[in-house]
Amino acid sequence: MAFWLIVIILLVVAGALLVIPAMRQNQHAPATTRDELNKAIYQDRLSELAEDEAQGVVEQRPELIQELQQNLLTDIPQQPDEEISPINRWMLLPGVVILVVVAVGLYLKTGGLAQVQAWHQVEAQMPELRARVANERAQPLSTEEIARLGLGLRTSLQQDAGNVNDWMMLGRVGMALNNATTATQAFAKAYQLAPDNEDVRLGYAEVLTRSNDQQDNQLATQMLRTMVGQDHTNLRAMSLLAFNAFEQGDFKQAIGAWEVMLKLLPAGDSRIEVIKRSIQQAKSQAGQETATLGIEVSLSSDAAQKLPQQGTLIISVTDGANPVPVAVKQLPLSRFPLSVALDDSNAMMPERLLSSLSQVNVRARISLDGTANPQAGDWFGESGVQGFGEKAQPQTINVQINKQIP
Repeated sequence: MAFWLIVIILLVVAGALLVIPAMRQNQHAPATTRDELNKAIYQDRLSELAEDEAQGVVEQRPELIQELQQNLLTDIPQQPDEEISPINRWMLLPGVVILVVVAVGLYLKTGGLAQVQAWHQVEAQMPELRARVANERAQPLSTEEIARLGLGLRTSLQQDAGNVNDWMMLGRVGMALNNATTATQAFAKAYQLAPDNEDVRLGYAEVLTRSNDQQDNQLATQMLRTMVGQDHTNLRAMSLLAFNAFEQGDFKQAIGAWEVMLKLLPAGDSRIEVIKRSIQQAKSQAGQETATLGIEVSLSSDAAQKLPQQGTLIISVTDGANPVPVAVKQLPLSRFPLSVALDDSNAMMPERLLSSLSQVNVRARISLDGTANPQAGDWFGESGVQGFGEKAQPQTINVQINKQIP
């Protein structure tokens, strides 16, 4: 209402600036005509001549009077002055109408009236949106409704910047809309207002773990370690710590946190299987990072000539002393030479990993029926025992298939 009142006042002022000057012009006194001006000058000149004659300055007054009369007759206009008619006030009405129409049209075009109306509509819907967010049984908000909730929260926070709950809700809205900037800034403000609030700290830490900025991830690690140190049973903080460590490549810390969670969770909890899979994935990733064994498999000329049309290439790795394989990988027959890589994800047993070996013996066999047990007629080759101690750098071992099982 105040906005439209200001608009009306401005339009009235603009119309007044157009009308008032014209009205003042009509109120001016009629302009003096040229004939009247000449007569006034003639009378003044006669008075001056009379004074000059009385003082003895002028001796030929009649001749001068005759000359003045002649000049007056010469300067009399041939046609009477045109009378200027005043401006009709009603003629200004179209100008005022045009002014109002143009001003209102420009506002409707560029003033964002639709956005303002949508904003007011969101303000009216805020109680309903808040109620649906608080009610777990209510229908979930759509993406558009979440965006409206965010707009309404920003409006509310303009009036109450110290509302911690609204800052947290705005942060969750940013997370739901994949707006990392909004989420981070909102939770940072909430954390600034209530640094001891556990929900605020967990929400802020979760946002930081999702950030692409390494400094944010490191800050999240510090916060989560502090929270876990204060409460060793805080499963949510421990889960975020494990996730953050996994994303940063600290698989040892991630595995440790998940293993502690397994001890805290009750039997039959649905999260147990998810955590176990996460631990296996972390162990596999750690193996790929620290113990990768590259293998180059080639064929001898005899094996190449007698290579079967179908079969399976079985690559096994032992420690050179125990014949039981530590890691195995099966591949369909393809072109040779062939390059493959083995790591802890190919381990046969979780307690015996490839990364734990100091020496390896690689055996490559072409199985006709795809079974693990060697069969007569299978071609194979071995590398012999070789050192495998530098885990930081991948090693490559060459194996040539050049023998056949009798």
